[in-house]
Amino acid sequence: MDNVWVYFLAVLIIIVLIVIAVSVKIVPQARAYVIERLGAYHGTWETGIHFLVPFLDRVAKSTSLKEQVIDFAPQPVITKDNVTMQIDTVVYFQITDPKLLAYGVESPLKAIENLTATTLRNIIGDLELDQTLTSRDLINTKMRTILDEATDPWGIKVNRVEVKNIMPPQDIRDAMEKQMRAERERRESILRAEGEKRSSILLAEGEKQSAILKAEAARESQIRRAEGEAEAIIKVQDATAQGIKLIKEASADKAYLTLQSYEALKEVAKGQATKIIIPSEIQGIAGLMASAAELVEKTNTSKK
Repeated sequence: MDNVWVYFLAVLIIIVLIVIAVSVKIVPQARAYVIERLGAYHGTWETGIHFLVPFLDRVAKSTSLKEQVIDFAPQPVITKDNVTMQIDTVVYFQITDPKLLAYGVESPLKAIENLTATTLRNIIGDLELDQTLTSRDLINTKMRTILDEATDPWGIKVNRVEVKNIMPPQDIRDAMEKQMRAERERRESILRAEGEKRSSILLAEGEKQSAILKAEAARESQIRRAEGEAEAIIKVQDATAQGIKLIKEASADKAYLTLQSYEALKEVAKGQATKIIIPSEIQGIAGLMASAAELVEKTNTSKK
């Protein structure tokens, strides 16, 4: 009988320990537990150690409080100008209220996916193809605003929505590539023409500058030559004036001046001129010298 009670107590102790072990819950960082008591919401446990009432409480939902990312498959959408394209989006969201998430909507991720698809179709339906391709920021902002407002009752906050890919039909992609190629060729032609124009302008400016420098050099050469000739003339005149000044200072008489004129005449006679104009003063001296020569000759004859 004693052994039976021992076994019973041992089993009871084991059961109690198991119940206690199961009742102790440790909530890790960045997670939250939604607790129900007798099937009704009882509370939300955050990070730390907690105890469940055996057979009364249970963990209804374990929720991650980290920011999560969902990459949705491409969705077919139609633009305002009736072009069908495929667009895939990425949604960044975070759980702000685990209770609302647990009791607000069934399959929250599926709900967000469907809501994203319908919102994207509504926004793209108001835009034309060109606007869709160039208005990603506008699409992202509108989708984030609409999704954040719609998911707020579910305890979800949408932080960001990004349009990852926009894939128009193949024929439109081909047309866009041809357009882009033509635009690149046009820009290349414009750049080439501008380069040739600038080269011609620089060449003309260089020739103009060269002509100006040559003209300035010729003018400077002529000025230097004229200044040299003028300086030579001035020096000759200064020498002549200095000679006359020296003659005057030496009190030279008329005979000496006349003799100097005669010496100059002899130098002139050495040239190639066929006619010589003799001043009257020199003619007088020549006559005087001829008379003197005749007188000397007659004297010598009479002596004989």
